[in-house]
Amino acid sequence: MCNFYGHKVDKMNFIRLNNIELELGYIAAIEELQELINGFNYGKAPVIRKKNESSYEVVPMHWEFIPFWIKTMEQVQQARRQGIPWLNASSEKLLESKMFRDAALKRRCLVLVSHFFEWRSFKPATKKKENKYPYCIELNNKEYFFMAGIWQPFTDKETGETMDTFAIVTTEANDLMKRIHNKKQRMPTILPAALAAEWIQEGLSEKRIKEIASYQLPAEQMEAWTVARDFIKTIDPSKEVAYAEIPPLYE
Repeated sequence: MCNFYGHKVDKMNFIRLNNIELELGYIAAIEELQELINGFNYGKAPVIRKKNESSYEVVPMHWEFIPFWIKTMEQVQQARRQGIPWLNASSEKLLESKMFRDAALKRRCLVLVSHFFEWRSFKPATKKKENKYPYCIELNNKEYFFMAGIWQPFTDKETGETMDTFAIVTTEANDLMKRIHNKKQRMPTILPAALAAEWIQEGLSEKRIKEIASYQLPAEQMEAWTVARDFIKTIDPSKEVAYAEIPPLYE
């Protein structure tokens, strides 16, 4: 799962994909680049998709994949009240699900990220019940990286409002993420540059879509540290905060 992620705003003016440089200035100007993006705020975030044969575009999209059978924002609100967040799409079900299949085949995208957040469950000896400890996860020596995504256009049949919506693809956790996200043991599908560029090309076979969607970034390419329990409300959500009661991830 991935419900919180962010950007190192001060360092991200340009990004490079498949030897093409993309400017992020206009995205930053409308505040889509943020240190923390909370999926449950259902806001916008920068997403990369294929523009034409030889170029890409960075566009702000609504983070909440709205299925084709939803006709109005009121129906979206009803689904939220029922506890159905459409923030992630499981790689194992991507092509089997009627909700995600068409987008997986035709509308793949990349989600631009500097870091993401996940919780580790642990019961300290001094506590009566299990607690959750948040971690910030980044890639070694990378200012940004790409998560696999899929996107879907939505039109509210009552108001006529239109927007593009997206979900982050998730896969089975690697060794590091199994230790952090130790209950559900999932992680976002993080793609190295070559796979990222391939993911948004047209004409991929179903077999290749499944292969890339389930790609598991090696644990040794990632680093993680604990952050404040209320990191969602802090000025610097990725700042390290130590907890004496929990053991290190690797002993």
